[in-house]
Amino acid sequence: MRFVSFQAEGNASYGIVTSRGVHDLGARIGSVVPDLKSYLKASELGLVPSAKADLAADYPVDDIAYLPPVTEPGKVICVGLNYEGHRLETGRPKQTYPTLFARFADTLIGHNVAIRRPPVSEALDYEGELAVVIGRSGFRIPKSEAASFVAGYSCFNDASLRDFQNHTHQFMPGKNFPGTGAFGPFMVTPDEVGALGDLKIETRLNGTVVQQAKLEELLFSIEELIAYISIFTPLAPGDVLVTGTPGGVGFKRVPPLYMKPGDVVEVEIDKVGQLRNEITEELPKG
Repeated sequence: MRFVSFQAEGNASYGIVTSRGVHDLGARIGSVVPDLKSYLKASELGLVPSAKADLAADYPVDDIAYLPPVTEPGKVICVGLNYEGHRLETGRPKQTYPTLFARFADTLIGHNVAIRRPPVSEALDYEGELAVVIGRSGFRIPKSEAASFVAGYSCFNDASLRDFQNHTHQFMPGKNFPGTGAFGPFMVTPDEVGALGDLKIETRLNGTVVQQAKLEELLFSIEELIAYISIFTPLAPGDVLVTGTPGGVGFKRVPPLYMKPGDVVEVEIDKVGQLRNEITEELPKG
């Protein structure tokens, strides 16, 4: 099952993508379940029927404008240094525990929406990643049960302003500029994706492959991340975990390879989808 959040005919909604098009759940139950996060909460409580694939289509896929699959997640928790290739290229030591940082929900954008390079920096880098959407509430979740808390998967580009990221040893400033957290196109349920291990993740800049790995190369697995993160913070439906980027980032290349206005960046994950964003200059205020 592929869930999508979108705009059509001037309205924000969410629904299910089928071979026929987009089935608009928001038009049917939006008065009581207004968005995908609310739908996941209601599903946990058994308040909505299970979604079905054989549904009427309200819009062709080409007629919608994509929003982030979860438009207002309560938490967006990102993982750093979670592929060995990326750890080695940054020169960081091996970690006993996951390296975590937060991204603000208001930095998120959808598929086919421009990533905005701010006027204060030209060091805009790509980071293709697998995003995990949480579907059940849980606190201190055992690793053996963690997979059952996953609602679905999506593509993510954790676009980073490297100079601001490296002002101190804290990542947060470089990870939270407006319009830099690309997320989408869909949230794909685990039954459709299947086992993650052999699936390939690839980032392309202007058609050239710049990152490539298999998801089995994650140093901390999805189950380990859910178990560890939920030790210190309760997880809720609609929370998003962004699981780390492979080696090949731009700021470690010689010379550095940064994204500039006019570039096109794509993150593709087998069975999950392809996220595409152009790069544009952030317009000055006023």
